[in-house]
Amino acid sequence: MIDFRYHLVSLIAVFLAVALGIVIGTTQLNQPILNDIENQVTALEKDKRSLEDRTQQLQAQVDTAEGFQEAVAPTLVAGALADRSVLLLAADEQVTPETVELVTALIQEAGGSVSGVLRLRPEYTDPSTATSLQNYVNGSGRPAGVELPEDGDASVLVASLLAQVLMIPPGAPAPDTAAISSVVSGLSSLDVLRQESSSVGPATYAVVLTSGETEGEDVETRNAALVELVRALDGAGSGAVVAGDGLSARETGLVGVVRADPTLAAAVSTVDNIGTAVGRISTVLALGREAQGTSGKYGTGEDTQPVPPVPAAAQ
Repeated sequence: MIDFRYHLVSLIAVFLAVALGIVIGTTQLNQPILNDIENQVTALEKDKRSLEDRTQQLQAQVDTAEGFQEAVAPTLVAGALADRSVLLLAADEQVTPETVELVTALIQEAGGSVSGVLRLRPEYTDPSTATSLQNYVNGSGRPAGVELPEDGDASVLVASLLAQVLMIPPGAPAPDTAAISSVVSGLSSLDVLRQESSSVGPATYAVVLTSGETEGEDVETRNAALVELVRALDGAGSGAVVAGDGLSARETGLVGVVRADPTLAAAVSTVDNIGTAVGRISTVLALGREAQGTSGKYGTGEDTQPVPPVPAAAQ
């Protein structure tokens, strides 16, 4: 008679056999899998090295092109802004001081001068500051002789005020420097803008520098306030250019918003690659064309030209 011990030993033997079979089978299967994985890793490493080499080659080409553009920039823009003054307005905190410096240098190479550098603070477009701005421009903040629109919200009124004291109307006398100082000081005290140059004077043209997309709440309201300022600066002087990076040309970026407005896009030039030498060249040349009543879209975005036509004297 078969006892319990026999059954127990038999069961153990069966389980051992199964376990041994699994181990042997797995070992046999794992080796081809491991070999395949090793081959894939080797191939990926080769692809990675190839991509790194290609990236280095492309970067070298970009650096060479950028160096060439920097070298020829003074020649291309020479005389484009002779005896003209340009206001530089950074529309957001993301515009770097380096960008401002590089644009300033090229304006000077073109024979022009920078009348001043102002930077808008986030509070400028914040709906919560609308009441204080409206009270300011309708009260002590309005210099003598400045006429504001009878109807319009705070963004329209403050844009009109800034444009009238900062820009030189074609064929008309320049604004009073005392009025400029008063308005800039007053708006600075409200924390809506900041003066970044030692002085600010009247300007023939305006360049509005921007970076990235408008973020946070009330994006449409904030962009609308910036658009009103761009429109006012362009209308009060001889022309304006809005220049930013690629992100600023997207739907909620200032360049993109200006381009999406057919009327404004026909009046104000836009540049979407200000971080490159060719973008800065486009910005300066576009200013010169603004005086001729010609606006365009320049850069690398959809439906843009690479650069404005170069003046005959520079060719």
